Amino acid sequence: MSNASESHNLPQLPSTWRWSTMSQACQKIQDGTHFSPQNQHAQGKYRYITAKNVKPSGLDLSDISYLSEADHRAIYRRCDPQKGDVLLVKDGVNTGDATLNTLNEEFSLLSSVCLLRPKTDLIISPFLRYFLLSPAGYRLLTGQMTGTAIKRIVLRRIKDSPLPIAPLDEQKAIVAEIEKQFSRLDEAVASLKRTKANLKRYKAAVLKAAVEGKLTEDWRKQHPNVEPASKLLERISAERREKWVGKGKYKEPIALDASDLPSLPRGWTWAAVDQVAEVMLGKMLDQKKHRTGRLLPYLRNINIRWGRIDTDDLLEMFFDDDELDRYGLVSGDVLVCEGGEPGRAAVWDGCLPQLKYQKALHRVRFYSDFEARYLVFLLEFLANTGRLDRWFTGSTTKHFTRESFVSVPIPMPPLLEQREIVAEVERRLSVIDELEATVELNLTRADRLRQSILACAFSGQLTCLESVA
Repeated sequence: MSNASESHNLPQLPSTWRWSTMSQACQKIQDGTHFSPQNQHAQGKYRYITAKNVKPSGLDLSDISYLSEADHRAIYRRCDPQKGDVLLVKDGVNTGDATLNTLNEEFSLLSSVCLLRPKTDLIISPFLRYFLLSPAGYRLLTGQMTGTAIKRIVLRRIKDSPLPIAPLDEQKAIVAEIEKQFSRLDEAVASLKRTKANLKRYKAAVLKAAVEGKLTEDWRKQHPNVEPASKLLERISAERREKWVGKGKYKEPIALDASDLPSLPRGWTWAAVDQVAEVMLGKMLDQKKHRTGRLLPYLRNINIRWGRIDTDDLLEMFFDDDELDRYGLVSGDVLVCEGGEPGRAAVWDGCLPQLKYQKALHRVRFYSDFEARYLVFLLEFLANTGRLDRWFTGSTTKHFTRESFVSVPIPMPPLLEQREIVAEVERRLSVIDELEATVELNLTRADRLRQSILACAFSGQLTCLESVA
């Protein structure tokens, strides 16, 4: 053994293996340029590879820029990646990621990536790459990280990092076994991801069928005498006017022009959000930080997920007495994100009576009978299909203003049909949620199995590796 094992308290290796260091096993270890060229191009001859392009699965060239001949030459003279080099991310969020350079061309590297060129009489590149990705290799490397905001491994630490060296024939056998196991695992993961994508498509199809009336076609045939939505809308309008008492002169709701809207199933009607509900933004965060009134928890847009509200991470602010009702919440209110992911919505169940909400959220409170969850399903359908975007403002940061939101048209079913739609959608979505949870669990298990395969590989027990999967 070399001094590497003694200085790092490394585990004992098989008798034919030995501990070395990266610098002893590599003929070159060099990071890319520390001065990123200002002029980068969308096309060109010389790729400019940074940490975001280095993935454990290989080089990702989907988001890449190019350098001029002069800028490339200045970088390449010092750091000259060659096919077969191992590329290691040495700083940033994906520090420790490593892959093989499979490009048979010149390119430039940023300093966030370094190349490791093995001495071929000591170690083969795939063996080095897999060790870097193994639990032991990652731990030895990232244990040497410095920095607070941006984590990094300095080049000297990489060079001093321990590395197990097995006989070359055994290295090749280990790499072959790893790749055989990974190939099987990749097939399983690909199948899981296809299932996940299919579930997403099925959910979209359920929401589409729900808001277009196709989900309840048979139900309508069995219930031909249900009160039409037009009658429900008349009743809601009367409730709206009645609840306006004390608010000054009555303001008529937005007049919805349905001439360009699609035809609806029998008994349905079009209605603007403004016709069926009061929409109100929450309290603006107090810049002056006044400390009077009551200190109460409130919802932010980060607490609103599609179809559910997360109350595990609530903040508090002060509310004056005249704000308690204004920014209060009751069961059945719908909270809709004004920014962040505009339109994301969920129904409040009333479990925390003192809870308020801030200005990043709209509170939708229906004037009369209306299935709140139906509105959430409609918004999710419109958001997923991009149809909600037409009501957003802003080019880079999107906002869903109150003025826009209240004009959104609702394909409004009769009340009894709304309830049937909600029950059927929730039944189907609960099945989807269970299947998605199973898929996610198996994807997590696949990641763990991948790490187990690598852990076995570098324990020096090839028989252990053969039995993992």
